[in-house]
This record gives sequence, C-alpha cells and structure tokens, in this order.
Amino acid sequence: MTTVAARTATHGFFTNPQRESSTPRRVPAEYSGSVTPAPLILASRSPRRRQLLTEHGFGAHEAVHPGFEDAALKPSTSNPAAWVASLAYLKAWAKASEASARGRIVIGADTACLLDGRLIGTPVTPEEAEAMIRAFVGREHDVLTGVAVIDARSEPPVRYIFTDTARVRLGNLTDQQITEYIASGAWQGKAGGYNYREALAAGWPLSHTGDVTTIMGLPMTRLTALLKRLGVPQGQTLRTKVPA
Repeated sequence: MTTVAARTATHGFFTNPQRESSTPRRVPAEYSGSVTPAPLILASRSPRRRQLLTEHGFGAHEAVHPGFEDAALKPSTSNPAAWVASLAYLKAWAKASEASARGRIVIGADTACLLDGRLIGTPVTPEEAEAMIRAFVGREHDVLTGVAVIDARSEPPVRYIFTDTARVRLGNLTDQQITEYIASGAWQGKAGGYNYREALAAGWPLSHTGDVTTIMGLPMTRLTALLKRLGVPQGQTLRTKVPA
C-alpha cells in the first residue's frame, strides 16, 4: 500500500511509491474552525463510486467526468500500485486544475486487477471480458484501487495519494453462467469485467480478504479517515453490508 501527502509541485513520487511524506497544509481562514469545508468533487461518473461515497456519509458531492479517457493508455506492470495511483492522480488533477475546483476537494480513483503479475484493466469488448472472467475462475487475484485527493482550498493545492489492495477468490462458474453474463453487457465499465457486489447478488461464488470497498472501486476505510482529517463533515452512513 502507498500513501503520500505532498504539495502538487512535488515531483518523483511515482518513481518510489513506497515512501511516505507529509507537508503541512496552509488553509485559508475561511475554511478553519467550524466553517463547513468546500464540497467534494468526484472526478468519476462511476455510479458505484458515487454510491460508496453516499453510503459512507459523503452524499454532498458532485460527480463529473475527469475530462480525459484513459482506456487508450497502456498499463505498466513494473509497478501496478504506482500505475493505478498515477491514473487516479491524472483524473483528480484534470479537475483540480480548473477554476471551478478552487476552494474544493477533488477525488480521483482508478481500479485494476492483478493476476499472475499481469495488470488487468477494464475490458472494451465482450471477448476481452470473457477472457478476464475465465482467467479468474477457480483462482485468487488482487484488486488494486489508487486514490488521489487534491485539497484545492489552499494555494498551492495539497495532494494525498495512496493505493489499497484486496484479494478476491472466484469459485467455479459454468459456461452458461459466463455466456449469459457476457451477453447481458453487465461487464462494461468495470475493472476485471465484474463488480463484486453485483456478482455476489447474482450468486457468484466469491470471497475476499481486505476492504471490500477497495474491490468495488473506492477504499472507503482509508478515504473516510483522510476526509475526516481534512475536516469534511460525515453525515449518516447508509452502508449495506456486503457478505464476505
């Protein structure tokens, strides 16, 4: 796992993702004390990430497209944790650099699976999705989610970057189950071609170790702690328990 808190002007983070550093945040007076912090911007249109934020008491957020497509980028397998962290940072910074983000907190995230040292992203064709699912059957794989939080309430903005990892085991699926799933199109837009919560509801033989929300695209245990540390108010949690 990787955690970094540094000013956005700092370079070299991705060359050594194991290091940790911290830089004090200069917060303007209008955001100190009991004044409600600026709202959150989620640089993602993922309904699953929006749901996770809302379920964990951060429903007061705006979800926007990050402004660029990362599907054409070739994954780096030399350091998978740094790769997902890099994409998360690009998404967050694409929005944080806009004037509309000033005085707000921007969240970017990216999720990928890791099997046999190979980084597996989001499928773009039914054939890719089927190959991914079949590769997971009867085995364990890791799910990595990188998160970048850019606090644009200060000048210059402060960034916080980390990667969280969980492990998933998928039991046996029949050919008919796989064929019907691919035909449904439910694999679209999902890292590894599936969503853990939806797959469990469909009766897939799944189990996991680690934070289940990391598997679903936004590691809320670590993100909640960070947002609370930044003074973001947390409302009532609406979490639905996801079976192990």
